[in-house]
Order: sequence, then C-alpha cells, then structure tokens
Amino acid sequence: MKVFVTGASGFVGSAVVQELINAGHQVIGLARSEESAKSIREAGAEVLSGGLEDLDVLKQGASLADGIIHTAFIHDFSQYHKSGEVDETAIRTMAEAVKESGKPMVVTAGLLGQPLINGFITEESSADHSLRKSETTALALAEGGADISVIRLPPSVHDLGDKGFVPFIIGQARKNGVSAYPADEKNWSAVHRLDAARAYRLAVEKGARGAIYNVVGDSSIPLREIATVIGEKLNLPVQPLSEVEMENHFDWLSRFLVYEGAATGTRTREALNWEPQHPGLLEDITENYFI
Repeated sequence: MKVFVTGASGFVGSAVVQELINAGHQVIGLARSEESAKSIREAGAEVLSGGLEDLDVLKQGASLADGIIHTAFIHDFSQYHKSGEVDETAIRTMAEAVKESGKPMVVTAGLLGQPLINGFITEESSADHSLRKSETTALALAEGGADISVIRLPPSVHDLGDKGFVPFIIGQARKNGVSAYPADEKNWSAVHRLDAARAYRLAVEKGARGAIYNVVGDSSIPLREIATVIGEKLNLPVQPLSEVEMENHFDWLSRFLVYEGAATGTRTREALNWEPQHPGLLEDITENYFI
C-alpha cells in the first residue's frame, strides 16, 4: 500500500512514516521545507514538496497514493481559527480527490473539548464540541460517501523530542519558579507517540468509514501529578492556581487547561486490535523530559 502522509516530518507524522515503512508500506511524505524533505527521504519515503495551503499538491499526493493519513496542523495558537480553516480546506480537498476511488483516509482530531460520558470522553462523545474543525469536517465527508475515519489524540502525545504541551508546562515552571496546576483539578489522557503511530497504521489498513478512534494509553492522569513530577525534577514548589493565576502562569495554554481530558478508548482497542506497549506519560516525563 502506498500512503500519502501530511506532517510527515513532524513529531507524530515521522513516527507514522516509520511505522508504515516497517510494516512494508510505501510512503509519500508532504514536505514544506528542504529540511523536512531531507528527514523524510532519510526515513525511506518519497517526498512531495508543498504545504497545507497548496491545494493542487494535496490533490496530487492523494491521487498518487492508495490511502491518506493527515497528521499536519498549523500550530499557531495566536491564529487558531485560521489554522482550523486551513485544516478544513485541506481535508476537503484530499477527500474530494479520492472520494470516487474509495481510498481510505485517516484524519487527526483532538480529545480536549469533547463532552464527558460518565466522567470520560468516549468514542460516543459528540464531535460538535471539538476545539477544531477536523473531526466534524471528516465525519460530514464520510456521511457523503468518502472513506474517512478519525483518530482523536489526547492532549499529551509523548516521547523523547516532544515539543507540545508538557515541555511548555516545564518551561513555565522554570520561568515562574513554581510547578503549577489548576486549583479546580483536571485530568489528562495521554499516549506514547509510537503507540499512536501504530494506531494510525491500523486505521488506514482496516478502519471503518465514519469511525472515531480514541487513541488513549493513560486514561486519566491528574494535572496535579504531572505538576508534582515536574516540581520534583526541578526542585520547585508545587502549587494549585486560581483561574486568574492560571492565565498569568500558563499564558495561552491556560485556555486548554480548563477542560477535563480524561478519556477512554475501549471500543478503539477492540476495533483496531490495538494495545499501548510503551511507557506512560509520568514515566516518560521522569526519564526523557529533563535530559
């Protein structure tokens, strides 16, 4: 199978590329820079030069492949609405290019912001509450006949080299001299990057049209426990913060910390025959985030 991967040089996408190649698939990776292209070639994949706003390039990549995995997203939180619009257009463009062929497409979405069912975000939690448009866009296209499934990622996809939320939290602890967490305690779910990559491969190989997959390793980790580990590693006090204090301490990230992120993926594990095999978030933070 030849798979077109967007975000192929990114933290998640690069692991997906390696997972696909190790399983015997061929990969075409979208690269927006020569640096990205170099890393994609070194991984053993073909390169297609362009970005998410190069719609003709996206059509080309989708047409050349037997399947699509969309991991790219413009992580500019100062223009989050615009990033969402670019993402929506990219998804529609690729889906329309392969709709008649029945090629499978896997789209990335997030778990944060979904409503809770008995205290957890489940596969049945409504996509209408998603913080970005990727999920609702993909599911609407699936209803129209496109062979699209959705992988929801937890707020922390972790591994050595992570540049996401957890490293930012560590940086703010260093900057402000305190390891903080919301006084109105919240929980996060998490998954190791390599476990997530395997789920993407399984989804493009055998995912069902319109399916939602919650790719969850750790179902519920109190943010207080994350702050405690960070405090211990940095020898800093651990402190709960009010909503106003959260905004001052966490800056843009505070808007995401108000959401409950506990999640389950029982149906996903059964449907994809997927089980996490790599270390959980707290162990990973301890071993790899302070090197």
